[in-house]
Amino acid sequence: MTTAATTHEQMIIFEDVSKFYGEILGVNRVNLSIAHGITSLVGPNGSGKTTLMNLMTGLLRPSRGRISILGTSPDDPEKLFRKVAYCSQFDTFPRGVTGREFIEFYLSVHGYARGEVRDLTQTALERVSMQEAADRSVAGYSKGMRQRIRLAQSIAHNPSVLILDEPLNGLDPMARAEIIRLFRQLADEGLYLILSSHILHEVDMMSDSVVLLHNGYVVAEGDVHGVRDEIEEHPMQILIRCDRPQFLAARLFDHEYTVEARIHDDRQGLFVKTRRADDFYLLFNRLVTENNLQIESIAPADDDLNAVYQYLISSDGGRVR
Repeated sequence: MTTAATTHEQMIIFEDVSKFYGEILGVNRVNLSIAHGITSLVGPNGSGKTTLMNLMTGLLRPSRGRISILGTSPDDPEKLFRKVAYCSQFDTFPRGVTGREFIEFYLSVHGYARGEVRDLTQTALERVSMQEAADRSVAGYSKGMRQRIRLAQSIAHNPSVLILDEPLNGLDPMARAEIIRLFRQLADEGLYLILSSHILHEVDMMSDSVVLLHNGYVVAEGDVHGVRDEIEEHPMQILIRCDRPQFLAARLFDHEYTVEARIHDDRQGLFVKTRRADDFYLLFNRLVTENNLQIESIAPADDDLNAVYQYLISSDGGRVR
């Protein structure tokens, strides 16, 4: 039987958490329950992402409220270290250190015996595919390699929770793809990954869930489709490329849940807004079948984090339930 205590120990929980820097708001009245997988904190600079991460790692204490990391309070740093790893966005290394030495020093400082340090370091290097470059100076690493060695250091003590502040920042596309693949692998192995980003399309690709932040407040949370479904009265926007857009537009307008149907300038498609996506797709499929329409493509125009985020924070935006 699952008890409340068991559930508490399997979640990262914020209960009415606020953090103020004097009179400046960091985050306000945050209530979150973060489960296993990749959770992305999304928002522009100043939205509260780094503050939330620093609260999770114990680097900051909340002005009010309570935080629990898999049943452990951030006020208990020794216990917290065993469960949590933090990889900040800042890229600094001791002068002349090799990748292997960087990890070994970190483990030694935290009291691991020499044999454990050696074994844990080698395992961490293998997990991020850095064993071949481990004995080279970090100063000669590429940006992607430096990011991977910092990840290796973070996961070397086998934490349950990995917190990453802007981990894709400054990486080239190939390095970014490698890091995203590694994140997915770590999540599949059972880690809780909490990462921050303002690059919404990348978050969209890899996240199991998202937390959208604006001016210190959580404006929505959940998977991107679920978050979008929480927006009341916001019509879904759909792009259709087809051979008879005028005919299709006229038939769609026969139904009350079609808000708008606008023909493309090249007369080869149309832009549709609908308040009831499920009903729209059922109707669309029937119209295509019955009238032998030739469809080149159909795709949601705003079913991504950027559209959801911009809608939620706009001055005339939607209301979140």
